[in-house]
Amino acid sequence: MVFKCGCSNSSSTRVGDDVFSLTSSSECDVDYLGQSTKGDLNVNLQHLETFGLDGKATLEGPIEQVARLEAEEAGGLLRELGITSPSAARFSSRGIFCRRTLNLRSISAIGYDMDYTLIHYNVMAWEGRAYDYCMENLKNMGFPVEGLSFDPDLVIRGLVIDKQNGNLVKADRFGYVKRAMHGTKMLSTQAVSEMYGRELVDLRNESQWEFLNTLFSVSEAVAYMQMVNRLDDGVIPADLGPLDYKGLYKLDYSMWAQVEGQLKSEIMSKPELFVEPDPELPLALLDQKEAGKKLLLITNSDYQYTDKMMRHSFNRFLPNDIGWRDLFDMVIVSARKPEFFQMSHPLYEVVTGEGLMRPCFKARTGGLYSGGSAQMVENSLNIHGDEILYVGDHIYTDYNALIQSRGHRATVIELINQKEVVGDLFNQLRLALQRRIKGLPAQTLAATNMVDQELTESMQKLLIVMQRLDEKIAPLLEDGELFNKRWGFLSRAGLWDKSHLMRQIEKNADIYTSRVSIFLNYTPFMYFRSQEQTLAHDSYSHDCSEQN
Repeated sequence: MVFKCGCSNSSSTRVGDDVFSLTSSSECDVDYLGQSTKGDLNVNLQHLETFGLDGKATLEGPIEQVARLEAEEAGGLLRELGITSPSAARFSSRGIFCRRTLNLRSISAIGYDMDYTLIHYNVMAWEGRAYDYCMENLKNMGFPVEGLSFDPDLVIRGLVIDKQNGNLVKADRFGYVKRAMHGTKMLSTQAVSEMYGRELVDLRNESQWEFLNTLFSVSEAVAYMQMVNRLDDGVIPADLGPLDYKGLYKLDYSMWAQVEGQLKSEIMSKPELFVEPDPELPLALLDQKEAGKKLLLITNSDYQYTDKMMRHSFNRFLPNDIGWRDLFDMVIVSARKPEFFQMSHPLYEVVTGEGLMRPCFKARTGGLYSGGSAQMVENSLNIHGDEILYVGDHIYTDYNALIQSRGHRATVIELINQKEVVGDLFNQLRLALQRRIKGLPAQTLAATNMVDQELTESMQKLLIVMQRLDEKIAPLLEDGELFNKRWGFLSRAGLWDKSHLMRQIEKNADIYTSRVSIFLNYTPFMYFRSQEQTLAHDSYSHDCSEQN
C-alpha cells in the first residue's frame, strides 16, 4: 500500500465537499458534554439528492430505532470492507481507554514523546544493559557488587522508593502503603502496618519518596535495593563515607546520567537489539496529519540520539521517500520534561546534523529546537491549551494480563461475595449467641427462644464454609502467572482498589493506551467518552431498582 504525505485530488473540488461542511474554530460551539464542536462534519441536507436520498423520508421514525438500524447497516458495510470497528478494540489489549471525555476532532495539535511512546524498546534488553552499566560504575566506585545479577521480577514500574527507610513500596490511590520490600525481602503485612500505619505516600516530599516512572525505573530500583542489602550487611567500605539509606540513594542516583550516556551510545550503534519496530505507527501519524492535525515531537533526548532512533524506527516504513521529519510540524529535543510544561527555559534552534545550536527567540512551523516550553509551542502555533493533546509514555505491562485474568478475577470476586453473604449470616447468629451468654434478649423473640444446639450447630457449619472458602480464595489471590508475584498488577493495589500509579495516570491523562498505532482502529475523528464513575452507594441504588 502506498501513501503520500500531503496528497490531494487534482480537481479543485474533493469528494464530499458539496455534501458535507466542516465546523471551523470561528463557528464552533460546545456540545452537551462540554466538548468543542470544532472539526465536526455537518451534512448539507439540500445536497442529499446527490446520493439519491430523501433525508426526511429515509430517517423518519423513533430515533432509537433509526439509530439501531443505521448502525447495523453501517456495521455490515464495514465488515464487507474488512475494516475493524473501534468497538471491537475497546475490550482488547489494543484499546484506547478514556479517563476524561475528549473530542479528537477538536484537537488542533498532538505532541508526542519519543522514548516508550513513538519508539518501543525491548524493556528487558534496555533495563538489563542499564543495570550492567550501573554495576560496572558502582564497582569502579568501590561498592561490593560481586554475586549480584539483574532480577527483572524484583521491581515493577510505578512503585515508590522510600529513601528514608531503604524500602520499596506500593501504595493505593490514596497513598496508603499496601505492600513493601526492604532490600530484596518482602515485608509482612504486620511489618508494613507497624512501619507505615496511617502515613501517606506524598510524592511532593521528594526528600523521602521517589516515584519510579522514568526510563531506568526497574534497573535503578533493583540496583538500589541490592545495595540496601549490602549496607545492612555492613560490607560497604568505610572509605565511601558514613552512608544511610538516603545517602546511598543519592550516590546511586548521581551516576544514572552517566549510565544513560553509556547505554544510549550502545543503542545508537546497535538499535536493532533494543528497538521493537511498529510498521503501523507511521500510517497512524499520516492519518492524523492528513486530518489537519499539527504533529509535534517533544523529547528529553538530544538531537543526535533522536534522529538516529527515528530514522531507524520510521523511515523504512514511510512511503515515497518521506523522512521522519516530514511528519512533524515542529521537533523539540532536550525538552527537560516535566519542567517543559511548568516553566520556561531558553530556546535554541538546532542548525546542523551534528546538533550545533544557536539562540532563538521565536519558534516557527517546521523548525527543530532544543529547550523552550509548552507555552512557547502553543503561542507559536497560535493554539490554546485545550486544543493540543500531549501523548506520553504508556503503562506497558498490564493490558494483556488484565484482559487474560478477567475469568480468574471473576471467580475470585464470586467466591469473596459468597463469603460475604455467609459471613453476614454468621455474624447475626454470633450476635444472638453473645446476647444469650450475657442474659440479654436476642434480635427477635424467635432467636431468643432458639435451642442452644441448633444455634451452635448452625454457627459451626457456617464457620466451616467460610474456612473452606478462605482456603480456595487465598491461593487464587497469590497466583502470579499473569502478573508480578510480589507486587501484583501495575494498576491495582489489592483486589479492589487502584494503585498510586493508576491515580497519577487518571489525574494527568485524558486517554491512555499501549501503542500509538492503536489510533489506526479509532480514526483521527474519534469522540472518546468517559465511562460513568461509580460511587460506593451506587450498588445500593442498583439493588433497590431491581427490587422495585
